[in-house]
Amino acid sequence: MMEWLSDVMPNIMDKLPSLQISFIETLYMLAIAGSLSVLIGLIFGVILTVTKKNHILQNIVLYTILDKILNLFRSIPFIILVSLLIYVSQAIVGTFIGPKGALVPLVFATVPFYARQIESVLAEVSDGLIEASLAMGITPIQIIIRVYLKESIPGIIRSTMTTFISLIGLIAMVGVVAGGGLGDFAIRYGFQRSQVDVIYVVVIIILCLVTIIQWIGNYFIKKYTH
Repeated sequence: MMEWLSDVMPNIMDKLPSLQISFIETLYMLAIAGSLSVLIGLIFGVILTVTKKNHILQNIVLYTILDKILNLFRSIPFIILVSLLIYVSQAIVGTFIGPKGALVPLVFATVPFYARQIESVLAEVSDGLIEASLAMGITPIQIIIRVYLKESIPGIIRSTMTTFISLIGLIAMVGVVAGGGLGDFAIRYGFQRSQVDVIYVVVIIILCLVTIIQWIGNYFIKKYTH
């Protein structure tokens, strides 16, 4: 078996320790950046929803400011955003290279995307349900938790799954600027040294990650859909 693998993937077999490190770096960025993005994006998405005109916590000024900020960061190409946030990354995590340095631009790029996803999901909650909750004397915070979020669980899961899959692409892209992970591994060995088997293996690993995320997401969507 090992001999066959050495014949099919000669360059990979020589770099298994480096591939393992790159894979762990990718999982690290996916877990940390993904968790932070989901947490912050969920909060922003809720704020965007409830502060709109004629909603339960209407605040046009807050909504407009947050709306414009999210639109600004969504409009900046990711590679350019990485360059713009070099000093921000340095200030927050102490470096702007490697997996740790990549966390800041990854979060800044993912939060606006996820927040818009959440805003769209929460907008599907019935206005009649909100009005009935208000008529019953339920507080805005309780409405957010018991109505908006509870009724939107399948949509939130679907948005989270989509966001994590998108984040995998950004993590691969950040390898262009020495961000570490599988993208960096593929560029250093597969592209710069023309070792095609390296690129094939990285693509297969990324496809497996995407498939696993989709499977987990679909499982929980079915579980919470009623």
